[in-house]
Amino acid sequence: MTEYLTNYRKYILKCLENEGCDFGQLLEYHTEKLHQFQHERFIHLIVMVLFALCTVITILAIALSEKLMLIPLAVLLLVLLVPYIKHYFFLENTVQLLYKDYDAIYKKVHGFSQEDLK
Repeated sequence: MTEYLTNYRKYILKCLENEGCDFGQLLEYHTEKLHQFQHERFIHLIVMVLFALCTVITILAIALSEKLMLIPLAVLLLVLLVPYIKHYFFLENTVQLLYKDYDAIYKKVHGFSQEDLK
């Protein structure tokens, strides 16, 4: 997903530079893609939160029950949680950049955007 999102953003930026582009059609396409990326981001948020809860519960179980055999599970969950958080934040930040790209496309189609209201 990281590579796909990165390549998609490069594609949108190239389209924005190309004055011969059909920005109306690009706006429709980008809107559909934004919905897909928002869904992906939401699913990753749910999984990340559940994964973090499992990690916290495992650490609490170790602290309260003093069962040392749970330590490898806690370490495994932490090792997997860190890259998952990193990936989620990549999704979050990239989708926010895509919102700005949406505004730029919208301005090319309709002649105004949110930025003009400031």
